[in-house]
Amino acid sequence: MPSTGPRTRAVRVRRQLPTSPWLFAAPGLLVIGAFILYPFVSTLVNAFTDRRTLIPGEFVGLANFRELLHDDMFWIGLRNSALYVLGVVPALVILPLLLALLVQKNIPGITFFRSAFYTPVVASIVVVGLIWVWLLDERGLVNSLLETIGVGRVGFLSDQWLLLMSAMAVTVWKGLGYYMIIYLAALANVPRELHEAAAVDGAGAVRRFVTVTVPAVRSTMALVGALSSVAAFKVFSEVYLMAGPSGGPAGEDTTLVMLVQRTGTGLTGRVGYASAISVVVFVVTVALMLLVLRADRRSES
Repeated sequence: MPSTGPRTRAVRVRRQLPTSPWLFAAPGLLVIGAFILYPFVSTLVNAFTDRRTLIPGEFVGLANFRELLHDDMFWIGLRNSALYVLGVVPALVILPLLLALLVQKNIPGITFFRSAFYTPVVASIVVVGLIWVWLLDERGLVNSLLETIGVGRVGFLSDQWLLLMSAMAVTVWKGLGYYMIIYLAALANVPRELHEAAAVDGAGAVRRFVTVTVPAVRSTMALVGALSSVAAFKVFSEVYLMAGPSGGPAGEDTTLVMLVQRTGTGLTGRVGYASAISVVVFVVTVALMLLVLRADRRSES
């Protein structure tokens, strides 16, 4: 009979090691390849073709990107996406930090408030968007209250700029709880001795916040800034639900991702042109992340 001692079993284990990790990783790699890598490469390839939904298309070089330069709707979408970043990111960097400071203390009932602040995060964006549409409609609750106090009805969903700011408010309201949790984890690592030393030196609450808390969580603020910048530039659901498929009055509230959806879908969708817009969105989001992270490194140095 062949030997089955410890040495033989060790040899078998060593022979199995090179392939075993790949077998465990294979399901995850297949999912990543099928739903991330393949669509990414396909989008890059399609951006240089005139492909339509039912027509394979041919290679056209940079024609789609040259067309972008003369497309008024593209520049409207780029403007709105950039404004969305400028309006949402500062609020999502500062407000969740202040909220985390409020709920950080262990006092009776604080768990309820933590859960309440986090509830919008787990709620469906479709449900949240519809609720806000009902609230801000011409005959909604907010306008009814404004009319009661004599202000009059406000066109939150009919005015170009008010609609965009309303969508920003929804994004901030829904994201507060998510980034609050990130800040809570960062604040838990701030040494209490630093606050005590600053208090002994006569620093008040505001000064301790500026000189102790902010420097201690600066890297977390950069992370929140990068995440919220990418999410804000790729905004779709909030604006789509509140402005409709047309993108508000005359399409003036259309964002870049909405333009991708409108251009590249349907039986006659211009997949190649929509892919070119998607490439621009990808390049800008990567640039935003790099700028935020580089600014954080400079501030630390």
